Amino acid sequence: MWRRKTRVHSIAPLAGSSILLLGVVFASGADPELPDAKPVPDVQVLPLPYDQASFEHRGRELARYHFGPALKRPFWYPIIGPAGRSITRMGHPRDPHSHSHHNSVWISHQNVGGVSFWEDRAGPRIQHQRVLRYDDAPDGASMLSLNHWRSAEGKVLMVERRRAHIPPPQDDTWLMLIDLQLEAPPGGSATLGQTPFGLIGVRMAKTIGVHDGGGRILNSEGRLNEGEVFRRPARWVDYSGPVTDEMRGGVTLMDHPINPGHPSPFHVRGDGWMGICLTLKRPLAIKPNAPLRLRYALWVHAGVAEPERIEKQWKVFAGGKLPAMVK
Repeated sequence: MWRRKTRVHSIAPLAGSSILLLGVVFASGADPELPDAKPVPDVQVLPLPYDQASFEHRGRELARYHFGPALKRPFWYPIIGPAGRSITRMGHPRDPHSHSHHNSVWISHQNVGGVSFWEDRAGPRIQHQRVLRYDDAPDGASMLSLNHWRSAEGKVLMVERRRAHIPPPQDDTWLMLIDLQLEAPPGGSATLGQTPFGLIGVRMAKTIGVHDGGGRILNSEGRLNEGEVFRRPARWVDYSGPVTDEMRGGVTLMDHPINPGHPSPFHVRGDGWMGICLTLKRPLAIKPNAPLRLRYALWVHAGVAEPERIEKQWKVFAGGKLPAMVK
């Protein structure tokens, strides 16, 4: 195995300026200068300029999180699948204006105390407050952040802690776990009103959509495509389709047993969008000192995944230990 060492060389200044050269030297064998060197995690989350963070596996990006102050809401884009291409996109392929809020993979809700955070209308925002921690470990990389859901007047209607965790990929697949803790604002309570829109949405790449790319929708109950899957309860829904002329791929959106109403109804369309309905049939109240815990997952895979393979992955997800959500 080759190890890389960096050396700094200086040369004489020219015309009042100075020049610094970085030389990279490769050496083989053990490194006697680092007897206590620790293993380097396969998956790391790297802070980037302009309020972004990249989840990478051995230097190859898997997903990127965007949380800048100008955004209506934070989101993940791209979600890298087969052939190094994103299996999600920004916006509807044929209606980009009214669906500009379809930001690849996002968290939002159409009714928080009567206020909509779903569309890109003026006013309400899900504002990133700060990153609570980044973690790189042998079992994966994670990012824990704090968000405030604010009305057009700036009032905090709900407090959210959001954790994304990506374990080391397996073969041609990788998993992103999304843990949420929704809290009442200081001195009050919060209500998630009845609506089909929220809490998690995924906008698939155009080529994977049923209408535009000839893709396939399958849920855990064996139902196919929009006509059979739309707003039906399920443990998971898989959306697969063409990534290139030669390759297929997709993502499975998973609902966890701790979520209220599990198995939840899925809002899925043949135009390439899917989400999980948290409050389709009834509202949810969040009281002071009684936060609501939620867990979802995205399983990114090559090929058109078979139901038995997806179900096996879901069982691993459903049996996993819930992480702490407080710094």
